[in-house]
Amino acid sequence: MKNPKDLEEAFEEVCLEMKAMFVQKHKDYGKGNILDTGEMGIAYRISDKLNRLKNLLLANKNPKNESIDDSWMDIGVYGVIALMFRRRWFQKLELKKKKK
Repeated sequence: MKNPKDLEEAFEEVCLEMKAMFVQKHKDYGKGNILDTGEMGIAYRISDKLNRLKNLLLANKNPKNESIDDSWMDIGVYGVIALMFRRRWFQKLELKKKKK
């Protein structure tokens, strides 16, 4: 983890981590689950993550699977996906093709 010098740099670092998570999960899962349920499905996924996060924070638990940071990251990524979905970018765009 880097040591940012200011809030802008810190924000950018988190956004880069979110992008990496989004790309990796998109490669694993595709976008069918989002396209099937749309914006409401994204809202439910965020709700599930938020309830899990609240449970962990209230119980002061150290989870064995996904970390608390992972839950926050997932919520942020789903927020970005929701905005892309509303702008119709998620539906029509694909990941960049890797150059060979």
